[in-house]
Amino acid sequence: MPIRIGKANALNELGRQRDEEGDQDGALQAYAQASAVHPYWSAPWYNAGLIHKYRGDWAASLQANARAVQCEPRNEGAIWNLGIAATALGDWATARSAWRQYGIEVADGEGPVDLFIGLTPIRVHGDEASEVVWADRIDPARAILRNVPTPDCGHRYGDLVLHDGAANGYRLRGGREVPVFDALELIAPSDYSTYEATVEDATREDIDALVQRFEAAGASAENWTTSMQMLCRACSEGRPFGEGQHNHAAGEEPGTLGPWRIGIAAREEAAARRILDEWRNAISTTSPKATLHDFRCVLAATPRS
Repeated sequence: MPIRIGKANALNELGRQRDEEGDQDGALQAYAQASAVHPYWSAPWYNAGLIHKYRGDWAASLQANARAVQCEPRNEGAIWNLGIAATALGDWATARSAWRQYGIEVADGEGPVDLFIGLTPIRVHGDEASEVVWADRIDPARAILRNVPTPDCGHRYGDLVLHDGAANGYRLRGGREVPVFDALELIAPSDYSTYEATVEDATREDIDALVQRFEAAGASAENWTTSMQMLCRACSEGRPFGEGQHNHAAGEEPGTLGPWRIGIAAREEAAARRILDEWRNAISTTSPKATLHDFRCVLAATPRS
């Protein structure tokens, strides 16, 4: 038995080295060999499950993590990744079982898990940029985006995303640290398009009133000029507050009357334009010089099939 364990450990370590070098196929081969030598050891099953998770190969991830949990029922990482894979596949029975095994109270049911956890920062990834946005976390592995993301990150207000369970940075909410989770894939695209506009000669209060008008109409708007902060990777994936934070080059500060860069989420362009016109009429006496420039759609909603 010691010889077998030693060989399995060497193969598992070979898999880790290959993974670090970017050879995921070679890593999976080494992990499979380690599992064949020592089939009741959870580590190579868990490590293979990680690769399948980040590849989005959910059936293989579920199988590997289920085997890891079978080998080691208290392996919390494997249990959580089993829940993520089951959620991605819509296997709600397995997802419920995994969350309960982890220690989370989940109601009985046959459909999606309904467990509102609260507002959580989620890092979404696009072809051009990544961005941390706030989202309503509706179960341990799913969240609905509630900021208006910039188009570079490829996501929209209202997107339903699958997210990881490992913290990759922290943000402050109400003076309390909350973990940032990385989005793994888009589950259901939003039916909101993203629009962008530039407003000049309007006060901060005027812009706040504009945001409130969109929210009251069932849409959303955000003052990107004041709400966004550019961070280096170390700060974004760490704690960009308190001692030890980096000094990042600040962008050009707007004057008291702007210009303001406004992100808008709306289902219809005509509705967004109507709200903007109503707002301009409402502030015409207090801010008569307020002007709107460059209103355009920057990320259209995904057409429904």
